[in-house]
Amino acid sequence: MSLPSNKNASTASSDESHQLLVQLLTASHSRLLAYLITLLGNRHDAEDVLQMASVTMWKRFETFTPGTNFMAWASKVAFYESREFRRMKTRSRMLFDDGLVELLAMERADDLMNSDERMAALDLCLSQLDEAGQRLIQAAYYEEGSLVALAGKLGRAPQTLYNRLNGLKRLLAECVERRIAGAQP
Repeated sequence: MSLPSNKNASTASSDESHQLLVQLLTASHSRLLAYLITLLGNRHDAEDVLQMASVTMWKRFETFTPGTNFMAWASKVAFYESREFRRMKTRSRMLFDDGLVELLAMERADDLMNSDERMAALDLCLSQLDEAGQRLIQAAYYEEGSLVALAGKLGRAPQTLYNRLNGLKRLLAECVERRIAGAQP
């Protein structure tokens, strides 16, 4: 009977570590993407940078201390990847200077820490909408297609749906703010 080699123990430990990274990264994916959209100005670039940042996190995961704030660590990695991406994309007409991006990063990092509370409040506020309002929100934000196509399907003018959607967004924003402030609906 032979004892397992240190290499096998190291591989198992590494596999567990990377499994933890995948779990943490999956749970925070949408918040990191929103953070990068803020820094880069568009979703496509943010998705590209998030992929690069994920690879960097994979390579450097041993620098993360389990039990500490993963979002703080991951957003810092994403911030540096976004800076490198912006440097590489200097031919773009719309670039923010480093000072502005650092300011946006700090402000957005604070928002990320409160996003779970805001999402819970939004879920509750969405559940309080009437059925037609819920269907419109679902169609506008969760399903493929446009409001123009939906308006045609419903036999309504697109502007009517846009107006209704804007009203619903205002109501939801007010409801979320009340919830966050601790007031009841």
